[in-house]
Amino acid sequence: MLKIENLHATVGGKEVLKGIDLEVPQGEVHAIMGPNGSGKSTLSYVIAGREGYEITKGRILFDGKDISEMAPEERAAAGLFLAFQYPVEIPGVTTTNFLKTALNSIRTARGEQELDAVGFLKLQKQKATALGIDTEMLKRGLNVGFSGGEKKRNEVLQLTMLAPKFAVLDETDSGLDIDALKIVSEGVNSLRGADRGFLVITHYQRLLDYIKPDVVHVLAYGRIQQSGGPELALELEEKGYAAFTDETNGKAA
Repeated sequence: MLKIENLHATVGGKEVLKGIDLEVPQGEVHAIMGPNGSGKSTLSYVIAGREGYEITKGRILFDGKDISEMAPEERAAAGLFLAFQYPVEIPGVTTTNFLKTALNSIRTARGEQELDAVGFLKLQKQKATALGIDTEMLKRGLNVGFSGGEKKRNEVLQLTMLAPKFAVLDETDSGLDIDALKIVSEGVNSLRGADRGFLVITHYQRLLDYIKPDVVHVLAYGRIQQSGGPELALELEEKGYAAFTDETNGKAA
């Protein structure tokens, strides 16, 4: 479903990704773990097509199609979704209006009929209730004045509403207490299936206790240094990233 080949990328003229090779088949959940500054968030932004993140070599294939030069909105229409580590605030645009516009844009791109106001509000209420989101929050400006946990729940609400083919979750557990983490994870797990893939980026094992990965990858110095099963995350939790933070060890040279 998602295949990344020898991906090199720069941010502000500095090379951050130095040859990423990664494949996430349809129906699987892969986790990316690694120390601070390893390139995890950069990878998520490059996949999504964020401005300022330049691919200098390699390519990104999604459903067999090279999306490396696609605009972000084209990638979204194709079925990609990114949940940000730090969701942005958009004053003057209510969460409900944002979601309705986004959902109907995606439906139009898929050749589906737009939802009318009644159909949309019914769907939004159903999804919001499942995530413990107060409907009053949906009337506020997007993420404006939201706590960290509220922002993350709102991101997962967008995920469940849009139901993309492939979702990249950039440290969705950041800022969540244990109860919010469980609710957010349940929202993500409700979308797992044979026709959808996930790339979960996190520092910590605790998220992977709730969102069980099929494969875990360690990213350091801009490259995938090691891959393994869920037991790799447990090993990292126990031993930390010391083995991947010394560039002289030859693994990241």
